[in-house]
Amino acid sequence: MLEILYQDRYLVAINKPSGLLVYKSPIDKKETRFALQLVRDQIGEFVYPIHRLDKPTSGVLIFALSSEVAKLMSDIFKSHKIEKEYIAVVRGYTKNSELIDYDLKLLLDKKAVELPFAVSRYPVARYSLIKLLPQTGRKHQLRRHLKHIFHRSTKLTQTYL
Repeated sequence: MLEILYQDRYLVAINKPSGLLVYKSPIDKKETRFALQLVRDQIGEFVYPIHRLDKPTSGVLIFALSSEVAKLMSDIFKSHKIEKEYIAVVRGYTKNSELIDYDLKLLLDKKAVELPFAVSRYPVARYSLIKLLPQTGRKHQLRRHLKHIFHRSTKLTQTYL
């Protein structure tokens, strides 16, 4: 059972745990559990994903209960009228504030993205808790931008403002 955070006659919002795909994807052909199917089975209605979160990302995931509402909400997301905020734990110290304006090349789904938690031979490591406010929605954008500034996220959680 997934935690339902909000539900009315148009939308249902769930708390998507890390490790769960939104829907069936070639990213992980072996996976048999998907948020879309779990929500559908849980509420007994067909649901339409409005957006997605990467498999390792936890956070609020919103589904529409009709194709018309799904299109309307998708258009709102695409027009950036909804602000997304992510909280990440990254290894190392970060600046108090930084704009990462770095073009990302298209990333194909040839292999899954894995983030290691072990820190090789070091018994302790330094971490920073940061807030990320993406302006676009490119694939694996936050992890790739963090890698560009020499940080690897160990945990991402997404919320909406």
